[in-house]
Amino acid sequence: MRTQTDMALREGALRLNLLLNSRTFYKFNSSVGVRSLSDNVLSKPVTSSAPEIVGDHIIYTQEHFALKESLRKIIDQEINPHVEQWEAEGIFPAHKVFKILGSAGFLGVNKPVEYGGLGLDYSYSVAVAEELGHIRCGGIPMAIGVQTDMTTPALARFGSAELKQEFLLPSIMGDKVACLGVSEVGAGSDVSSIMTKAVRKGDEYVINGGKMWTTNGTQADWICLLVNTSDGPPHRNKSLICVPMNLPGVQIARKIEKLGMWSSDTAEVFFDDVHVPCKNIIGQEGMGFTYQMLQFQEERLWAVANILTMMENVIQETIQYTRQRKIFNRPVLHHQSVHFRLAELQTEVELLRALLHSATALYIKGNDVTKLASMAKLKGGRLAREVGDSCLQFWGGMGFTSDVLVSRFYRDSRLMSIGGGADEVMLGIICKYMDTLPKK
Repeated sequence: MRTQTDMALREGALRLNLLLNSRTFYKFNSSVGVRSLSDNVLSKPVTSSAPEIVGDHIIYTQEHFALKESLRKIIDQEINPHVEQWEAEGIFPAHKVFKILGSAGFLGVNKPVEYGGLGLDYSYSVAVAEELGHIRCGGIPMAIGVQTDMTTPALARFGSAELKQEFLLPSIMGDKVACLGVSEVGAGSDVSSIMTKAVRKGDEYVINGGKMWTTNGTQADWICLLVNTSDGPPHRNKSLICVPMNLPGVQIARKIEKLGMWSSDTAEVFFDDVHVPCKNIIGQEGMGFTYQMLQFQEERLWAVANILTMMENVIQETIQYTRQRKIFNRPVLHHQSVHFRLAELQTEVELLRALLHSATALYIKGNDVTKLASMAKLKGGRLAREVGDSCLQFWGGMGFTSDVLVSRFYRDSRLMSIGGGADEVMLGIICKYMDTLPKK
């Protein structure tokens, strides 16, 4: 008997096969996208058993590249022309942008078909994350990633049908903006130390506490909130709850001004006797820490995929600039220290890409890739700092202005070593898997 998962994967494969075969890609004015193309899918079975190597790529198939091409058209037509304005304003219109992406099918690539997703495996989400790196800032891709790969994975995997209908479906369609409430003032990378509590009273939870550094927080319609639901051990007393942001007692304390990621709104949020139905809990009570750790695998893979493309673009633009800019009567690029350094950086990018794709291939086969994802996240954050610093230096005075991509990348990419688990946390996880971490 065909399982529901098999049917979902088949539906997603049909969508992308049609996209590939028709060569009709996204055009916003005519509302044609990955999702709308699926309306004409024929009912006859289609076998989509993708080979592990197609052409010169280890995990991507022609369908992956078709998906990326369609998304690139949205980025070029609907996002990049407005980036400068949104960066200057310190916020981008999340509902408008998410609706465009949701209507085209890009907010639920690996989510269930019955809730608006394409039902594809996670390699397609990684491909989308890579393509989003062509957006000429870090804030907007990060906000999209929060919606697709940081807030909704646990809901899609463990949430009830009713909860998914209320929160997952509109998030995939772009009708609702989501945010993730994990970090607090005294509990950033140390997730086990959160203090926000949800006390059960009858058929409701009453929530009190606060969350910090909440991406999408000022525009979000709902928050995937990690709270303490009992006084038990830190790893067993937490739950994830879907909380509408318009409930009485939910207060946006302030919009946080940041070093980088200017176009992404970040909020401090307080919860004062917020009443939420018990049915809004994701999965089982007390399993929130475990669910969040699983979400972190996808979050970290997504972050690495996204910053890979950004680093490559910065390197390529630096090559173009240093080829034109002259110093001591010769192009800057012709100095051995410059072209050798750029070669080193490009080599490091390719090594990181190989690690990412290897981890992704294992992940879609059901393996625990926490160690590899942590390694990739650690390397991604450190390499981004190297790329940003080295390339900015080669731009000279121009690199110290806000007029070029490299300076924006220098600011934005610094978050990679902090958000989603700091470098030191990644090292601790890796040491744990290596069995070199001292026992408590």
